[in-house]
Order: sequence, then structure tokens, then C-alpha cells
Amino acid sequence: MRFMVLVAALFCLLLLSGCQGEDVEDSFPMKVEVGDLDAVDQSGEKTVLADLYRGKILIADFIFTSCDTVCLPMTANMSKLQQKIADAGFENEVQLVSLSIDPEHDTPEVLTEYSSRYEFDDENWSFLTGYSRDEIESFANVSFKTPAAEVEGSDQFVHGTSFYLVSENGVLLKQYEGVSNPPYEEIIEDIERLK
Repeated sequence: MRFMVLVAALFCLLLLSGCQGEDVEDSFPMKVEVGDLDAVDQSGEKTVLADLYRGKILIADFIFTSCDTVCLPMTANMSKLQQKIADAGFENEVQLVSLSIDPEHDTPEVLTEYSSRYEFDDENWSFLTGYSRDEIESFANVSFKTPAAEVEGSDQFVHGTSFYLVSENGVLLKQYEGVSNPPYEEIIEDIERLK
């Protein structure tokens, strides 16, 4: 009889621990499946977005290098976030990705020059291009629920200015202010909740 009670108790513990990860993800405000995207990083290496964050938490944003407004502060803020993630000891568990919404202009060489203006570790921060404009606009709209489109008669683009939190399972969970006063501590706490 004791053996049966012990087996039942262990089963319940396993069941509860198996549900714990789902409960944490369920506590976030968004639940959007992130699609996949074939891309090229700033080094010219072909990559698939899902391969970058498989087994890791993803923090993503959308930028373009000729942006004359929000992209420079967003990238500077992402650089600060990368340092805070490292300070918290999560650098091996989090992948940062900046996706160009102007792939025709933002070649790997252009992205390399752009990224060199910032302190960053390319071990866990990739700048992506290598897809068509239609592909990235659709990807942003569907997977991140954010606009991405060229401003007619201009070399500028409309795009989301958030940092996006994606789980290891490829689910968009939350977005944060990316331009002015990003909530760094909240982002670190959310990463910790997912670990």
C-alpha cells in the first residue's frame, strides 16, 4: 500500500512539474506562434531564425540602418540590454536578434558596419537580412503583430519600436518599449521567470 501511495505522489509531482513551464508562459500577455525565416547574418552566414534561438529565449527587434529616427536609440538600448543580460548571468540562455526591414539596402557588409558602432557580443546577438522585403513585412505582421512597410516616396520605413520576448518554444510572449526608457529590470525578471 505504501508503495502505491509513493508511486501516486511521484506521479502527481511529475505532472505538476511538467505543467509548470506551461503555466509560466500562460502568465504572459501574448501567445503568438513565431514563424520561421531564412536569413543571412552580419557575417554573411546563412541561418534559420528558429536555429538561432532553439533552446534559448529570444529578444528581437526590427531596425534598418538608414533609419533617421528610432533605430539608433533602439540599437543602443539593445546593447545595454545585452550587457544587463550578461551581468545577470543569462548570456548563454538568451539570443538577441535585430531583423532588418530594408534587406535590399542592408547587406551583411552594411549590417557589419552598423553593428560596429555599438558595444556588442556577436556570440548572442545577430543582425539579420537576406530575405525579400515582402517576406520580412509579412513575417513582422504575422509573427510579431507589428507593422513593417516602406513610407511611400521616402527611404524610411514604418516599423514597430518594441523589444519582443519569445520563449524557447517559439511563442511571442511580451513586448517592451525599445526606444526610450526600456524596462531592463522587467525584461531580466521575465527572462528569469522563463528559466
